[in-house]
Amino acid sequence: MPGLTAPSDYSQDPPRHPSLLINAKAFIPFSLRSPIFPNAKYQLFLLCFSQEPFNAEPPRSALVASYVTPSDFFYKRNHGPIPIVEDINRYSVFVSGLVERPKQLFMKDIWMLPKYNVTATLQCAGNRRTAMSKTRAVKGVGWDVSAIGNAVWGGAKLSDVLELVGIPKLTSVTQFGGRHVEFVSVDKCKEENGGPYKASIPLSQATNPEADVLLAYEMNGEPLNRDHGYPLRVVVPGVIGARSVKWLEDINIIAEECQGFFMQRDYKMFPPSVNWDNINWSTRRPQMDFPVQCVICSLEDVSTIKPGKVKISGYAASGGGRGIERVDVSVDGGKTWMEASRFQKSGVPYIADDASSDKWAWVLFEVAADVLHSTEVIAKAVDSAANVQPEKVEDIWNLRGILNTSWHRVKVQASHSNL
Repeated sequence: MPGLTAPSDYSQDPPRHPSLLINAKAFIPFSLRSPIFPNAKYQLFLLCFSQEPFNAEPPRSALVASYVTPSDFFYKRNHGPIPIVEDINRYSVFVSGLVERPKQLFMKDIWMLPKYNVTATLQCAGNRRTAMSKTRAVKGVGWDVSAIGNAVWGGAKLSDVLELVGIPKLTSVTQFGGRHVEFVSVDKCKEENGGPYKASIPLSQATNPEADVLLAYEMNGEPLNRDHGYPLRVVVPGVIGARSVKWLEDINIIAEECQGFFMQRDYKMFPPSVNWDNINWSTRRPQMDFPVQCVICSLEDVSTIKPGKVKISGYAASGGGRGIERVDVSVDGGKTWMEASRFQKSGVPYIADDASSDKWAWVLFEVAADVLHSTEVIAKAVDSAANVQPEKVEDIWNLRGILNTSWHRVKVQASHSNL
């Protein structure tokens, strides 16, 4: 498209930090002045799984360093080479389909609409896939626990954009039969046989201002960087990251949900009995909201500590705008439990579903406990609809390894030797 192109190879991918070395499934260190803590220099890491396409996540300890995730440490999920903006003034998005008046929108048109800042957590549906693969083999990028991040997204509400083509707010079906909004990317991917990445959401969600669906051009107060969708992306709060399409090219109002690969032949939840020989993709709906999730970030899967007081901290999140009502932590393998403190913004008490809280954002938790012997530490969360996490990963195993929201467990080895 004019102004924005999708390269055929990876030679023009954006520069990452110069000391970032890409080695499959390896921790790669680099230093950076943190925008959250500008007076301190931190040794940070990305856990890199692949360079082409580039998919990477930060270590779990970096996630709890701040409520808002710096863009450099927000997980990267790509399906091909990163698109290139050649001329921002020529870049446009075409809104068409089952609408009264199709319209070509340039960035200046979108910038003229009211700007909203929405703090929202995006999470890849495959977060924690590696742990699920230990039960039985699964197919997909081997994410640890950090394919998730929380950012302040700035942009125009999709409900305002759709009014420009004659669709009023709170519309479920257009006069021409449109019921879904399809987002089409410039990004080309092999799963679409070289065609564009695409996904859709219901029109009723897209036209609801309270759903806070954005056409975002900022992340954490800065223009989007190329890895995260510059110059324009969709952000669908409370929904798996696969629906928040980057590098937007077209918005189509359609009668049925998107028929693209990632809507119809991926990111669907199947029971443990389904395998690659008996799978029938048409029997399941595309996954939208992500379930309640909770992860310990202050400890690795296996950690050695000195016996005594141990701080246990991490994140919890739930989809659909549901808050986190409780985080329970056990330091004796689940025999007894204690409730962790929850917080978002510093100095502001967190209350689930309260107007003072960011309803689309994760919650950080923390608790201190005496750990005197080697043990298993467990965390689990309850959301404001009383949804709970399943105890065992085996019960929710699925062949694509998505939605691993089982209780998060880490092993702690207590040692009196110098650490």
